[in-house]
Amino acid sequence: MLNTAKILKGYKLSSLDGEIGKVKEFYFDDRHWAIRYLVADTGGWLTGRQVLISPYALAAVNKEEHYISVNLTKKQIEDSPSLDSDKPVSQQFEESYYGHFGWPLYWAGPNMWGPNPFIVRDREKWSGSTKSEKAWNPHLRSTHVVSGYHVQAADGEVGHVEDLIIDTQNWWPGNKLLVSPRWIERVDWSESKVLVNVPRETIKESPGYTSELLLTRDYETRLHRHYNRKGYWADEQAALEHSR
Repeated sequence: MLNTAKILKGYKLSSLDGEIGKVKEFYFDDRHWAIRYLVADTGGWLTGRQVLISPYALAAVNKEEHYISVNLTKKQIEDSPSLDSDKPVSQQFEESYYGHFGWPLYWAGPNMWGPNPFIVRDREKWSGSTKSEKAWNPHLRSTHVVSGYHVQAADGEVGHVEDLIIDTQNWWPGNKLLVSPRWIERVDWSESKVLVNVPRETIKESPGYTSELLLTRDYETRLHRHYNRKGYWADEQAALEHSR
């Protein structure tokens, strides 16, 4: 299921024993463009700290009633490592956070969920990381901050980032046109620009998108055919078959 970050903002968060707040934004890493955390606005509960929730704990999205189920108790969240609301997320904090819940580090081995967003949830299939994999130092970015960045095609500017699409099944992530994170060459953070290795005309002629349009597999297939790119779901299917 695909949802936009802006639509999910404000959704209630339902833990195993009650509501814990609302969705504030999401953090993604700038290497794989995969969602690493949901940031919760607790509305006074746990004041003075950011409450981060890993996709490992996200159980389901209810679009009709606007809430996301979290497979944790309030006590588990309250006892998790504390992160001051005015501090960035350090790798040291992340190691402590993932260790607290017993989840594998996402920058290690087959558990990094990128470039395909399939999350391995079977504990028996989690494995340790190698030395080279530990060398990757993730840099987390805010979906809220990146919204508004200019989009630079291979031959000129084509617009700005309006929103980000999140796969809430696997937790990956005007006339509006969609561009996959896989087609992004790099991001110039100092200039607030997203550089895409696709010609402007190709982007302009791609299938149009509106916030009311359902992101069906038929639409995605047409979009990927237009860009002459393989669909990400092919990798998901291969990962599922490999895990069996």
